[in-house]
Formats: sequence, structure tokens, C-alpha cells
Amino acid sequence: MSEKQRPYRGLHDILERMKGSENKKEKQRDPPKTEKKDETSGLRSLIGKKDGLDLSALVRDPRNYGLGEEKPAAPPGTEEPADTPIAETPHHEPQDEEFDDQAIRELKSAVDAILSAREDEAPAPTLSMEEETPLEEEAVSPAPEAVPVSRKSRWSSEVGNPEEEPGADITDVDDLSVYSDLILPKAATFDIEEFTLQRPNHRETLGVNNLPPEIDVLWADTVPTIAEEARNVVIGREKGEKSGFLGKIGGIGKIGAFDRTQHKSSVEEYDPAVHGPLVDLTFTPPAGVEEVELYPVNEPFAYVRISYDSTSHEYSYEVLEPALTAAENELFGEIKDRLFERLDVSTKDLSREGARQILRDLSDEIVADYGIHLSSLSREKIYYTIERDFLGNGLIDAIMHDKYIEDISCDGLDNPVFVFHSGYESIKTNLMYTNAVELDSFVTKLAQRAGKYISIADPILDATMSDGSRIQMTLGKEVTAHGSTFTIRKFKDEPITPTDLIGWGTFSPLSVAFLWLAVEAGNSAIFAGGTASGKTTALNAISLFIPPQAKIVSLEDTRELKLPHANWIPSVTRESFDTEGKGTIDMYELLRAALRQRPEYMCVGEVRGAEAQTLFQAMSTGHVTYATMHADSVASVVHRLENPPLDVPRNMLNALNLVCIQAQARIGGQRIRRNKQIIEILDIDPRTNELITNEVFSWHQATDEIRYSGKSYILETIMETKGWSEARMREELKRRQEMLEWMRVKNIRHYKDVSKMLISYFRDADAVIGLVREELYREADQQ
Repeated sequence: MSEKQRPYRGLHDILERMKGSENKKEKQRDPPKTEKKDETSGLRSLIGKKDGLDLSALVRDPRNYGLGEEKPAAPPGTEEPADTPIAETPHHEPQDEEFDDQAIRELKSAVDAILSAREDEAPAPTLSMEEETPLEEEAVSPAPEAVPVSRKSRWSSEVGNPEEEPGADITDVDDLSVYSDLILPKAATFDIEEFTLQRPNHRETLGVNNLPPEIDVLWADTVPTIAEEARNVVIGREKGEKSGFLGKIGGIGKIGAFDRTQHKSSVEEYDPAVHGPLVDLTFTPPAGVEEVELYPVNEPFAYVRISYDSTSHEYSYEVLEPALTAAENELFGEIKDRLFERLDVSTKDLSREGARQILRDLSDEIVADYGIHLSSLSREKIYYTIERDFLGNGLIDAIMHDKYIEDISCDGLDNPVFVFHSGYESIKTNLMYTNAVELDSFVTKLAQRAGKYISIADPILDATMSDGSRIQMTLGKEVTAHGSTFTIRKFKDEPITPTDLIGWGTFSPLSVAFLWLAVEAGNSAIFAGGTASGKTTALNAISLFIPPQAKIVSLEDTRELKLPHANWIPSVTRESFDTEGKGTIDMYELLRAALRQRPEYMCVGEVRGAEAQTLFQAMSTGHVTYATMHADSVASVVHRLENPPLDVPRNMLNALNLVCIQAQARIGGQRIRRNKQIIEILDIDPRTNELITNEVFSWHQATDEIRYSGKSYILETIMETKGWSEARMREELKRRQEMLEWMRVKNIRHYKDVSKMLISYFRDADAVIGLVREELYREADQQ
């Protein structure tokens, strides 16, 4: 490269450094206030015109330096005067100035070299931005006198004096940047005589090269180098300590199980046999505590440990789930926040598996964005926690998977969650809500999932969860002192069947056989008892005896009944849409609608209001009805029916055929449920106006036996209707009792399997009972 070309590369480098300095300065939010600089020092001492070279045009674009005013030629016969050197300026301590002395000296040398290079060149035509000169009339004309521009920049003072204020005619860099690729510090100002022309009239003359040859050589040599350097640029990590999650993982290759050097596609799917268990099941009990039971509820993610403390004589319920390390928990929180930003689908439109896959895919993308590789074990632990919170029931999700849990109670903030276990009754768990916002959010989410609304204005809500469980909840401290609460009455995935009732001892095989015959004969019944005595459970189980082709309509406040019958219409009440009660559909409205649907059997969840009158009218007109109500004896049932708000007249009560009383009791320290009584309602005594009843079965607590009284008017009515003899009736009771016992021995418990057996018996009783007796007695002989 020639000596004249060397300064050009240096000028290019200086300008690039100037650009970088401006970018750094732009990032500063609040630049420190400094004293006004000597405007004769630094870069400003170079701005202006030097020997006919317009430095403003040079700053705008170094390639267009030939477009400025031409330096006047020296008179003939005289030597050209040497360029006046640029005086060195005193050294100032750099404050806001972005350029060092070396940069200034290099820029001076570059300018001098450009001036020297132009001495041997012909004058370049001036390109007017206001009015373009035709190509054939190109001529060098004297530069017009610059017209001062009275434009104020953001750094200029309110009143400017051109003589005292060199920057009065200066514009800010933001205005200049539209004309040039060069971005200088905001502290720099320029004389802009060339910018007095109007920008909208700017036009370029295509096909004409007004640049000196040296620039062409420089351009051809520099552009490939610049492009090559641009390809090699590596965007580095920002200086300074980052905050939040990225600040904790920045600059570290691994944090626990996190590897920032690998790609997520290399993560293997979790395999317990290869990667080990997700949950630590080791148990080191303190003194006086022993492990009673350990069983999975959502394997391999969640387990339950039951332990007994001999000191306090209490059982404890411990939920065991994957424990996240500090780093894993930090990443979990970050992924959760990003998912809230990215998720734009409704899980109602997706299956559980589809929603789970979307969550995992989005989580994979988020982890990949952070450049983190998770080990298979860490990935599975974090993703399980995400799925539990987004798709499951959060903190109590493991409990909801426990088939032995009947009730779940959260009594407020900072109180342990209690559960009612079928084997250990009421137990305190190791779970506790400690954040009021999280508890309120969870209660609100439960209401929304149930299609209901809860608020401070209406803080009490009864609803049905997606799995059929009943939930009662309160929001905030409006009605409950300890904050939001909820109580969940779990709905079993598999409804209770007659086989279960016999296996638990709630009913005897003979009493269930009796109810089987009574249901087939079209007798109405009410199942009464206290809270959690098994009223609805017994109703659902006995409803399986309804003939398979019969039309059934059920009416409930919350969905609890689950029947296998194809001709079944389940209906549920609806609350009002506004505070005025408009749009409410209560049990009375449902019952009126059900009577127009011509049902053969009606099942009412609970009788508690004015619908009781309509219910007994339906019984009187031949509709077989089964219902539940809260009462602990026949006398209590009659008392409730006859008084407000039910107000059923006494003369309508004889439409009821049976009353089954359910009760809770304790035998040997264990809580049990038993069918306390099965009583027939026969008639009303015309002299005393009292109900005439007959107790068919009764439970004796001392021996835990359900005994048959030996007399049933319902069986006598069936014998008369079907024309059976007493021996035939005894045989029919025995056959049904044997079939129920056979299903218990064979562990035929699922409601669909039980329903198939009952339908088979209904269609061909002789064939079914022959098979039952053969297997039942053969097994008895083998034992």
C-alpha cells in the first residue's frame, strides 16, 4: 500500500473507535454533570474548515471528502504555502471526553494526509443537495456564503450569540445521524453550513463517480477486511454483575445438575432403573416414632408415610415428593414465570396428556433459551413440580391421588392441612400454607375450575371439582379469622358398589338382597343419617339394582351420583348470575322439569326445601324416588318432613315405602359405618294419625350384627304381585344373597363389572346362579 493510502485505514479505525465510544455513552442513564470544557481542545479543535477541506463533510462520510470546496490554486510561479499546522491544545483531564490524545493525533495526521493527496488531483465538482447540476454542465463554482441556521439543540442555551457561543449554529448528533453512518458523542457539536439546504430536495446522480481514485483503492481494500472482522465478532457477556436468576448462573458452567455447555436434545428420558429414584424414601425416626405404613399415591413422584408417635399417641400423615435443590428451585421459579408469559392455550380444550406435553415442550424451550442442560433426574423433578402446580392441585395434589382419603381440610394460614383417612381417621399432615397470597390464589383457582366465582363480596362457595369431589371454601378473612379455607369431600373414581358395602360390613348380604328385591318392585326409599354416615354412598350403591332399561333422572346440588345406566339424565342446580337472583335453578325447578321427562326412577341428592312436597307428590303418582336427608331416626325424618321448610302433609307420608338409617360408630377403637335400621312405612293410623312402621333389619352394636326381624310387608306384597309362594320367596332371597357373596369372594367391585353381573342375572337368572353356586361351593369345600 502507498504512503498516501496508509492514513485512510487509520482514519477508518479512528471513526470506528468513535462509534464505539458513542454507543458506550448512550448506555449511560444519568451522565455525571461536569464543568464546561475548553471548546478549543479535543475533537472540537479540528471541526471547521482546514485549507479548503470541509471537515464537517469528512465527519459525515470520509468517502465523500472530495465533495467540499476546492482549495484555491497558488499564483503561477510561486510555491504553494505549506499547510498551517494545527496547534497542540493543552492537555485536559478526560471527563466526558471519549477520545484520548492518541486518537486526536491520528485524526490530525489523517486530515493532513488527505489534504496532501488532493494537491495532485483535479478539482471535484460540487454536488448540490438543493438543485442538481446537469451532467453536461458540470462546473466548479465558488461555494456560496453559508447561511446561519438558528436551530437549537438540546445542549444549546436559550439565547445564543454566534460570536460568543461557537455552538450556537450547531445541531445535535441525532439530527446529523440521518445523513451519516457516524455517531459521535452527544457532547460534540458542528458547524453545519452544508446543511442549510433542504433535505427533501436531495437527489443523487447515478452513474457518476466523483471520488478520487485513492478512495476507490481504499474502499476495495477496506470493505472485505471490515466484512471479515464483522463475521468474527463474538457478542460477549455484558460486564457487571447480573441480577436475578441469570446473575446466579452467569459465568458458571455447572450448578449442581445444570450444565450450560450441552444441548437439551441430549437429555435422556427419565428411567428410575437408570437414573435412580426421584423421592428419598429413607426414614430415620426420632425416639418414640415408628413407621406404620408407606405406600405410593402417584408413583414414582409421590408417596405417603403413616407414622405413629407413642408419646403423643397420634398418627401423622407425611407426603413425600421430589425435593428440589436451591438451584433447581430457582430454575423452577424462572420457568414458571416464563410459562405464565408464553402460555396462550386453555387446558379445557386439551386432554390432560396434551396439556402435559405442551407444558413440557415450552419448558424445554425456556431451558434452551437459558443455555442450560438439565440432567434427567433434575429435569423430571422440576417438570413434575410444574405439572403439579399448573395441571394438578398444587400442594395437596398428592393427597388428591390417595384413594384412602375421604376429606381434606385446610383451616387457614399457618395451620397444618388435615385429612380423614379411611384407616386412621383424622390425621395431621406435614403440609401447610404459609403465604396468604398463594392460599387465596389457590382457592380462587379451585372456584374457577369448578365454573364458579368467589370474591370478597361473596366469600362463601360450594362447588364440585372436575373429578366429582365436593368442595366448600371461603376467601380471605371476611368470614374466617385465619384466612381462606377449603374442605374437600373426595369423590371416589370408582363408585361404591353393593359388593363394597357387604365387604365393609355396612350391610349384610341378606339386607342387600332385600333392598334388591324392593328396588326391582318399585318401592321408594329415603336414606337418612348424620354427616359422613354414608347416605349418598348407600344411595349410589343401591341404585345399581335399578333395571338396566329404566329411565332415570337424578337431581343434585353437586354431582355425586355415578350410574352405569344408559338411559340416565343427571341434572344439577344452578346459582344466579347476578345479585338479584335472576337465572337461579333450584331443586324445585329441577324436580318440576324432571316430572315432564317421564322418569321411572328419580334420585334426589338431598331433600332440604320446598321441593319435598313435589317429591312426595311424585311418589303418590307412581314415580319411584330415592333421596337422602339429614336425620338419625324415623321419628326425626317424620319431624323434618312435616315442619318448615319442607312442610309435607302427614297424609302424604304413606307414599314412602322404606327408610334406611345410616350411622357412624366405633368398635374396638375403629370408626365404622353401619346400616342402623331398615324400616317399612306401612300406613297411617286413622285413630291416632301416627305412622305405622315395621323394622325389617336392625344393627346390634354389641355383636356387630345386622339381624332380620323375620317379617316384611314389602316381601309379602311382592309375593302377592308375582304369585310366589313363601318357599319361592325364600329361594329368591337365597339366590341373590349367594350371588352377592360370590362377587365379594371374587372381588368383583368395579361398578361396571357389578352392573354386568346384575344385568346378566336380570336376563337369565338360572344360568348365572348355576355358575355362582358351582364356584362358590367348590371353593368352600376346598377351604
